[in-house]
Amino acid sequence: MLPRVGLKAELRVFPCKLRARSYSVAASSLKGPKVWDSADEAVKDVKTGDVLLSGGFGRCGTPETLITALSKRKDVTGLTAISNNAGSGEGGLVKMLKSGQLEKLVISYLGGNKYLEQMYLDGKMSLELVPQGTLVERMRAHAVGIPAFFTPTGASTTVETGGIPIRFNAGGFKDGVKIQGNKKEFRVFNEKRYVMEPAIAGDVAFVHAWKADEAGNLVFRYVANNYNNMMARNAKLTIVEAEEIVPVGTLSPNAIHCPGIFVDRIVKCTEPKRFEILATAPPSSGNGTKDPKVEQSTRRRIARRAAQEVGDGFYVNLGVGIPTLVTEYLHPGIKIWLQSENGILGMGPFPSEDKADPDITNAGKETVSLLPGASIFDSADSFGMIRGGHVDVTILGAMQVSGCGDIANFMVPGKLVKGIGGAMDLVSNPDKTRVIVAMEHCAKDGSPKILKECTLPLTGARAVSQIITDLAVFDVDRYNGELHLVEFAPCVTIDEIRAKTGCDFVISNNLKQMQI
Repeated sequence: MLPRVGLKAELRVFPCKLRARSYSVAASSLKGPKVWDSADEAVKDVKTGDVLLSGGFGRCGTPETLITALSKRKDVTGLTAISNNAGSGEGGLVKMLKSGQLEKLVISYLGGNKYLEQMYLDGKMSLELVPQGTLVERMRAHAVGIPAFFTPTGASTTVETGGIPIRFNAGGFKDGVKIQGNKKEFRVFNEKRYVMEPAIAGDVAFVHAWKADEAGNLVFRYVANNYNNMMARNAKLTIVEAEEIVPVGTLSPNAIHCPGIFVDRIVKCTEPKRFEILATAPPSSGNGTKDPKVEQSTRRRIARRAAQEVGDGFYVNLGVGIPTLVTEYLHPGIKIWLQSENGILGMGPFPSEDKADPDITNAGKETVSLLPGASIFDSADSFGMIRGGHVDVTILGAMQVSGCGDIANFMVPGKLVKGIGGAMDLVSNPDKTRVIVAMEHCAKDGSPKILKECTLPLTGARAVSQIITDLAVFDVDRYNGELHLVEFAPCVTIDEIRAKTGCDFVISNNLKQMQI
């Protein structure tokens, strides 16, 4: 123990002044500075020539109230509209297209919108087609202050070369191109090709939300999240239509998808929700038997074989057409997680009619159900998991496939313009996500769909690992550019396969008959 020393301790007290920190306190009134009385008033500052971002995926999450309000303002013209698609029937951006307010559309997918397709082919409007994941990422980039980024999506395709015209001359496709597509810079990172995509900056964003509080915090319902979340964060002026407007403090902070800092104006949604495609579960046959004629159809035989490539616990994305049938033929005990580009992981079958919900739809805009353990997210997250290679297998249809694994499945120049959709993103990381094509071996005119080189615009280059048709199964050596015949269908000869295939192929030493 240390000895005491004769020091006199002195205690000094210093005066201090404590200041109370003040915080803003939200008014309890529903009527706040961001809440407007009507959509007509809220859109009054939209002006001619603006870039308008419009949320939604099909009819799900489309800001119909705001679109309807703006379509009344015939003085506002020359708009460039950015959206996943332009609506269907009389819904969505079609209203403004028919009112003559839109000069240009930047979208991912036309789908069955014949009016828009014909307008484009006749040279009456400008159309820029953008891969679905790239489109949302371009908007996200501007929202977070990034002017451009590199992506594998669209590399070595017409997206890179600018080969898809933006506008034809006044006489339409036959009279040539007025505005060429935008050619993109490319670079190679780690021996892989990437294209540079510029950010998209919006002047105004129209957003549909389920709930909004008077501070502008937003909650989206199920897959109505889609593009709405990123668009809300992007524009100089963000206008939200909400199904419910609630006082500040009503929403749990954990529930908020988009913070109020991004939102400028809020109005009450007045347009009713509508189903785009009401798809319901077929009635039970009672005895559980299947129609033999249906089961032996070409499409179902292909789907039955494709199902054999899906393992237990796989994360799987299925394209439209034949691939959607694959889940009906999974081996007993196989459980998978279906991913849908519009923001579902754990997608279930078609619901019964009484359980159908317009906010729970698949990428084909059909009503679906959610399985236990399912999750919902916006389009940016959806394509992040796709582009990042987190999906195990994607099964797609195709118009053409080449012997080295090139795939073309989105347009026939001058005739069919469905749009790119999510397919380019789905085939953008074939080293991590196995790409399988399930299609009929020949086109309707009998011509081969498997060719030495694709003649249609590519969806992806050297992307396909396997081709499954009604006649055969081929493994694709993407690196050496070789096609290997590994299976043949019952009652089909090698000579018939050769005659109906537009490129050479190698016969595997382990060649066997398809088990379908």
